[in-house]
Amino acid sequence: MKITGLDCVQVQIPLEKPIRTAIHDIRSVGCVLVSLDSDEGIKGEAYNFTMNAVRLDILQAMIESLAPLVIGRDPRDVESLWDSMWREINFFGHKGITLFAISTLDTACWDLVGKAAQQPLYKLFGACRDCVDVYASGGLWLSYSIDELISEARSFVAQGFRAMKVRVGKPRIEEDVERVTAVRDAIGADVALMADANQGFTVSHAIRLGRRLEELGLVWFEEPVPAWDLEGHAAVAAALDTPIASGETEYTRYGMRDMLEAKAVDVLMPDLQRIGGLTEFRRVASLASAFDVPVSTHVFTEQSLSIAGSAPNCIYLEHMPWFESLYRERMHLVDGRMAMPEGNGLGFTFDPDSVDRLRIK
Repeated sequence: MKITGLDCVQVQIPLEKPIRTAIHDIRSVGCVLVSLDSDEGIKGEAYNFTMNAVRLDILQAMIESLAPLVIGRDPRDVESLWDSMWREINFFGHKGITLFAISTLDTACWDLVGKAAQQPLYKLFGACRDCVDVYASGGLWLSYSIDELISEARSFVAQGFRAMKVRVGKPRIEEDVERVTAVRDAIGADVALMADANQGFTVSHAIRLGRRLEELGLVWFEEPVPAWDLEGHAAVAAALDTPIASGETEYTRYGMRDMLEAKAVDVLMPDLQRIGGLTEFRRVASLASAFDVPVSTHVFTEQSLSIAGSAPNCIYLEHMPWFESLYRERMHLVDGRMAMPEGNGLGFTFDPDSVDRLRIK
């Protein structure tokens, strides 16, 4: 099998209402959808995204600049293809937009491989489970009132979720404590709860807030300080009993190694488009297991299920509903856990009607 061509489409997905975190104001997400054609008539699909659909042309240009390294090649040679792209980006650097492009092409190649083998990727990678713990992440935003938090938290429980994440980042510690407490009271003690600061705090503020939240039994406290501050992460982790989760803003196994060696995280959270695609995500999951550190996926819910179903140390799948409209298929909750897809490859295929409706260019 040979890759014969590449096609890119830009789309913009509006959110139901604007949302805010400690560092983001989001009204929509924009995606570059990638399709790799093959001489066997099979397509491999993947996407990357930006908030508010900014700089999509740059994303697409970087993807297309790497296309000559994969067109004409066998997608089953994914390790060789990944290394070729890694060497090619040396001048531009091994973080940032270059990794976004590698990740998208790598994931599309794996989708082709799974479809050609007529196997779901999680099976091809070596399945360890048929469903995985999942938490609702598409809500409980910093911009919500307490009444809105309570209503949405109860809605997530009604939908079947047994875990969810609330955002923190108010100027006053008491405000965040009141908001997280309201969510905990609304869902009860048996539903798992995480809190995400989105890098919004200083070390001292994060420790003081984290200590106040200890009694609420959080599964983890996520990105309490800026992502680049590994010493700060480690200081917060050492000061609190609540596990610290982070990693979504770091790149490749080298960045993850630095975090692990610095004891900056208790739960490693790679992001598929920053980590380097499924090839590098699998490496990172194995690396984390050598440190006895669990991993959790970040966004990219549909595309990350193959990791969640094949990495024994993956403890949670993040459910972000932003991209569901792109696909024909839907994910399925089973007793509060997310079932693995049954389709070949990633198990999800772009819906042409939805793509046309959301298309920018």
